[in-house]
Amino acid sequence: MDIKLENVGIAVRDLEAAIAFFTDLGLTVLGRDTVSGSWTDTAVGLDGNHANIAMLQTPDGLGRLELFEYLHPDAIETEPTQPNEIGMHRVAFSVPDLDAALEIAARHGCHPLRGVATYEDIYRLTYVRGPSGIIVMLAQDLRQSD
Repeated sequence: MDIKLENVGIAVRDLEAAIAFFTDLGLTVLGRDTVSGSWTDTAVGLDGNHANIAMLQTPDGLGRLELFEYLHPDAIETEPTQPNEIGMHRVAFSVPDLDAALEIAARHGCHPLRGVATYEDIYRLTYVRGPSGIIVMLAQDLRQSD
């Protein structure tokens, strides 16, 4: 079977804040919509499903995030995911300049969970807590020097 990853969906409490964060990092908004009706009830498995959504794309055109903010049923607040929890873990991005990406993240109140690490002189990387508690990994490939 020939499959491809279509997108990663992330429920957020504030769609505008999440869009601002990810577009500042370099993603672009492909489209926005409000979805509801029997087709969404069936596809998602929630009666009365009603959400504002935005589809974002990475600059290389290969990665997509679908962000959604539930209008109905009410969103369920949970504790932020911890790095060692089972289930959806994080979204990761390669960035050309980790320090610049961290400056952007900081403007949104998002900071490394602990600090910046270097993996075998190959990557500088860190996890930041993004909008709605999303863990976002930012990694700079040190072999790609300009």
